[in-house]
Amino acid sequence: MTADDLTIDYEENGILTTKQTDKMILSKGAWVTIMFRYQTWEKAKEAYSEDKYTIRRFQKRNGEYTPRSKFNITNAKQAKMIIETLEGWMKA
Repeated sequence: MTADDLTIDYEENGILTTKQTDKMILSKGAWVTIMFRYQTWEKAKEAYSEDKYTIRRFQKRNGEYTPRSKFNITNAKQAKMIIETLEGWMKA
């Protein structure tokens, strides 16, 4: 398995409850950092949610990747605030 193979897709009872729609590998090595774009299945609406985002860190040990930490960005407003803050810091 390589970092390119890592996914957050999750199926439960035949339903893809977490559907990965994109990803960006931010760093590779013994520790891998990946930003995922995903949607979750909303049973009550019988539809997928709006886009959500998560940054996950995995540690590679003995050829296997183990999830170690995650940060969830739960909506577009929060994502935009993070982008604006980083852009402001990069200008300084």
